[in-house]
Amino acid sequence: MAKDYRGTTAIITGASAGLGAEFATQLAARGADVVLVARREDRLRELAGRLSGAHGVTATPIELDLAEPGSAAALRAALDERGIRPQTLVNNAGFGMKGAFAEADASRVDEMVAVNVAALVSLTREFLPDLVRDGRGALVNIASTAAYQPCPNMAVYGATKAFVLSLTEALAYETRASGLGVLALSPGATATEFFEVVGSADAAVGRFQTPDAVVRLALRRLDRMRMPLSVVSGVGNAVNATLARFIPRRLAVSVSGRVLR
Repeated sequence: MAKDYRGTTAIITGASAGLGAEFATQLAARGADVVLVARREDRLRELAGRLSGAHGVTATPIELDLAEPGSAAALRAALDERGIRPQTLVNNAGFGMKGAFAEADASRVDEMVAVNVAALVSLTREFLPDLVRDGRGALVNIASTAAYQPCPNMAVYGATKAFVLSLTEALAYETRASGLGVLALSPGATATEFFEVVGSADAAVGRFQTPDAVVRLALRRLDRMRMPLSVVSGVGNAVNATLARFIPRRLAVSVSGRVLR
């Protein structure tokens, strides 16, 4: 049975497009008020208006750069000012880069670690106590199929997503008695702006999925009484992720390096 999110509020980061906008749409359709967090305020306001009109929920756009230090505290202050207490957090914001690590732009690498790792950790630590105490919502952290093996030519991106996967699975265990749903979602290639930021669709492995399909999978898993700690979207992606855990590490790196070359 589909979970009813009426009477709860969900924070979604990276909500201006792609999976973030889709999470906001599907959670609003289930009755959740939504807090939309991203840098592009115009897109957030347009989405907020559309969701409020379609589903009768309160949609709050908050312009925020998660790469900036203190962004989690800034978001908390913005919500306190509005009297908002969240029950769900979707840490979706993140981006990737393709190319040899030795040739990467250092400031861009730092920004990626700040958004993919540091901001996710800070936001989770800031709001997880509230989520656990309430117990009605969920914590969803977006990992990637890149989390399951080292990724030559996307080395830092893959490492950030491996961190997200490990952290989230550990938190799922720590909070197992609370009633809170905790899930690491690992999409494969998805039809979003991700590959525009990467600069090439050559980084995609396998068939592209739609954001709708990926988010529906995540919410279906959260609907279960006993959910997995993590889920990979797409049957082929799930098979590849499982194989990567069992084949020799050197072979996994070699295969990944050839694919991402």
